[in-house]
Amino acid sequence: MNTKAQPDGWVPADFKAALTELGWKQVDFWRKTGINKDTPRRWLKGTTPIPRWVPIYVGAMLDLKRLHAKYIAPSKGE
Repeated sequence: MNTKAQPDGWVPADFKAALTELGWKQVDFWRKTGINKDTPRRWLKGTTPIPRWVPIYVGAMLDLKRLHAKYIAPSKGE
């Protein structure tokens, strides 16, 4: 796997970790974003650079997940 830093600083491992944190598979990402279904695989293999919009989008999704967990999701024991 190519771990060389991309212009925005993301490497394939960063994308994989973000998908894991979101609980998403590659298929979830391409369906939600409308990109070609093979693109996430190419990013993870390091054959195609990860565009600058991806960490921004993923960051927003992670923020939403955290906000949901903090304010909307029922707490354990309630």
